[in-house]
Amino acid sequence: MKKFVMAALGGTLAGIVATTYVAGPLLAQETSREATVYEQLDLFGDIFERIRAQYVEEVDEKELIEAAIGGMLSSLDPHSSYLSPEDAANMRVQTRGEFGGLGIEVTQEEGFVKVVSPIDGTPADEAGMEAGDFITHVDGESVLGLGLDEAVDLMRGPVGSEIIITVVREGEGEPFDVSIIRDTIKLTAVRARTEGDTVVLRITTFNDQTTPNLEAGLQEQVEAAGGMDNVNGIVLDLRNNPGGLLTQAISVADSFLDSGEIVSTRGRDPEDGERFNAVPGDLSNGKPIVVLINGGSASASEIVAGALQDHRRAIVVGTKSFGKGSVQTVMPLRGDGAMRLTTARYYTPSGRSIQALGVSPDIVVQQPRRTAAPENEEESLARRSRSEVDLRGSLNNDSLTEDEIRQIKADRAKAEKAAELREQDYQLAYAIDILKGLVALGPKP
Repeated sequence: MKKFVMAALGGTLAGIVATTYVAGPLLAQETSREATVYEQLDLFGDIFERIRAQYVEEVDEKELIEAAIGGMLSSLDPHSSYLSPEDAANMRVQTRGEFGGLGIEVTQEEGFVKVVSPIDGTPADEAGMEAGDFITHVDGESVLGLGLDEAVDLMRGPVGSEIIITVVREGEGEPFDVSIIRDTIKLTAVRARTEGDTVVLRITTFNDQTTPNLEAGLQEQVEAAGGMDNVNGIVLDLRNNPGGLLTQAISVADSFLDSGEIVSTRGRDPEDGERFNAVPGDLSNGKPIVVLINGGSASASEIVAGALQDHRRAIVVGTKSFGKGSVQTVMPLRGDGAMRLTTARYYTPSGRSIQALGVSPDIVVQQPRRTAAPENEEESLARRSRSEVDLRGSLNNDSLTEDEIRQIKADRAKAEKAAELREQDYQLAYAIDILKGLVALGPKP
């Protein structure tokens, strides 16, 4: 009966087309498109019924429909997906900062699961996973051909259980296995510390706690330094930060901007576009900022880096970011499930989209792979350059007071500590050196 009504409706529309020539082509096109959609839905119904009736094993109808919905969404782009009631609940927990798992953010590329970034201090990070790694097998089972959600399901498991992940890494000749013990992931959104005269703010994720943690961490470090006048600048470390909440990215960028646009979003309908602007107030009182990024910096991280770069508020250092320039809206569905749908692209204040391109640093600095330390103390001493003081019978410097000598030694100790940091984290040491150079060129206090 339904098909008959549709056919009769189509005949009526055809009659209208015959007498209204001008509107004819457009109306016929729309009618044809609708008919094709209903034909495809009928085809889906036919396949669904045949699977239920004839598949070799009995199937769960709910799982079939969820798989079909998931396939439809994942065919759009790597970031649109269906969230079952359990997955939707897990996502809400993650945005609050604590969940169970491995501690890696992943996407899909050419059929394989690609690591966007490991999260600091998580099992995946401690096991040595790196941004850009490709996961080919999970516990010996290939993930090639699986959807992203299916691959992620394979990696889930009870806290305390072991998982073996097979990894392909650029620069490594052969795939290799990584053993990871699943654990409860407790995210510390911001870790603050002071290196010399520089406050380092390491942002690991953008969740509900990011801005409060940022403000508290910065205030604590500034107070320990004796006030902002004793701080030469701030390093905002966004390396291997996979992103998170758009609202938090805007809030973090706003923390260091007094005015101007932070980010704009544009959907399919131009009227759906939004612009987000900074409000007066800079937590750092105008101190210079260096932002660190790498290939694991994605989404919200790129919004912050792009905004501060476009406003010439910060120097961006490191390597090109991931290039995720799209916005996902989580829409609740009946039955406690949800749909994550890409609804817009975001643009930096200058109007550039970083989708698939990433944020390009102002100064490209690669992180060198760690080399083996000197085998013994003699080898280390042999590498140290000799100076006048090492020569037998050299003259003492009697032109300086004890206080001046003490200050020189203190400055030398700081420089040596900075040199040690270069061995541990070259990119961070480079960022701190930039801030030292900016202060050295500025007016004397």
